Amino acid sequence: MTQKDITFVADFLTEHFNEAPELYNRKGKYFNVERVGQYLKDEDDDLVSPPNTEGNQWFNFLKNSTHLKESPLLFPYYPEKSLHFVKRQMEGVIDQCLQKPADVIGKSVHQAVCMSLYKTSQSEDSTPQLFKLPFLWNDKTSNIHYVLFTILENSISKIHILRRHTDTSRSVSNGILAVEFGNFLNNSVNESSDSRSYSCLDAHFYDDETVTVVLKESVEQEGKERVLAQLPLS
Repeated sequence: MTQKDITFVADFLTEHFNEAPELYNRKGKYFNVERVGQYLKDEDDDLVSPPNTEGNQWFNFLKNSTHLKESPLLFPYYPEKSLHFVKRQMEGVIDQCLQKPADVIGKSVHQAVCMSLYKTSQSEDSTPQLFKLPFLWNDKTSNIHYVLFTILENSISKIHILRRHTDTSRSVSNGILAVEFGNFLNNSVNESSDSRSYSCLDAHFYDDETVTVVLKESVEQEGKERVLAQLPLS
């Protein structure tokens, strides 16, 4: 350590850890604690060395403002308390604010339809993730909500499209369907049906009428082909 470092530490100890007889009656606090650390203690006790707010422009501004002084929009200030205490107080207020909307929204949500997509075994082994790539799209022109997804069990070459009317009392034709890619990219009808099959890596709506998919060649070999395809919903 340099002499400058030693001087810095000595000054720090002198400033913050002098004996403080006026604090002797407080359990375990016989010296002034470091002024930043006291704010971080998760305690409800008052700060040992509360900040000096004299001359603070914000406090002076509030004190002299008749309208802001009692405003319910301003969070109250606790100069004697740590940040943990203030954080708990603020969380309580936020929870209270969010409780009513949560109750109202919760009561307004109900199940519109139930579809069985697949079944898993009842073994004790952890169930594998079979539902993949869920992507949501809302067509505001037709008031139709879409979900794109794939199921990773004997159908990696298929993408499923689920659609529902945003008005749950109305239904749409072909509520759920699957598009199979398979070997549709073969150059000729003479190619073997198994020679070039494709599975879906990703899928998103491009716009209200088009779906973009990223396909990969299923054959395990180097330089497997990747295809970006635009599929019209029609």
